[in-house]
Amino acid sequence: MYQHAAALMGGGCTEDRLAYFREPAEFRNYTLLELPHHGPLAATAAAERDYATTIVRNFLYSALMVLLWDALQASRDAQLAAIAAKSLKEVHYHLRHSRDWLVRLGDGTPESHDRCQAALAHLMPYTAEFWSVSHAEEDAAQQGTGVAAASLHDAWNEMVDAALFEATLKRPPAGGHLPQGKRRVHSEHLSYLLGEMQSLARQHPEAVW
Repeated sequence: MYQHAAALMGGGCTEDRLAYFREPAEFRNYTLLELPHHGPLAATAAAERDYATTIVRNFLYSALMVLLWDALQASRDAQLAAIAAKSLKEVHYHLRHSRDWLVRLGDGTPESHDRCQAALAHLMPYTAEFWSVSHAEEDAAQQGTGVAAASLHDAWNEMVDAALFEATLKRPPAGGHLPQGKRRVHSEHLSYLLGEMQSLARQHPEAVW
């Protein structure tokens, strides 16, 4: 994806520049993906590394990406359509893995159920950002290169509700703050995440990977 984006941008842009040398405010991403899954910053973590938080987040996001990659196979951008076809195979595995564990933990012991329910209550409100419209997404959809995520909302709801029913988990009520990560308004967590992921490249900016 970064290789393709760099080629479209031109001007000497490279995939390494996009991945390793942008500041947090230059990124567009769902705030859900910035949130820590362990430590004191994770609102519902019951342990230093809370597997329920990891699984619930992976499931909610993978359910979206299965639908999104599937739709992007029809993109007018042939390279993006090819990337979508390849990515769809991988994200199907992510969805199957996270859904299986969601059901096992949710319909497991009282402790595993409570941990999953707490993680769901914490993370579900952030999924509202999936369906909010940004100018970048709107332009891409109009050009036929991208997809209006809101068109996937009903299918996502069906997929999520079916899994939660099987896992004996209750869906939290909608509402609350609408995150703005895909509009470049991020939580404080992204800078820490990028600091860890970008540190090696920034220490050796001329290295060949």
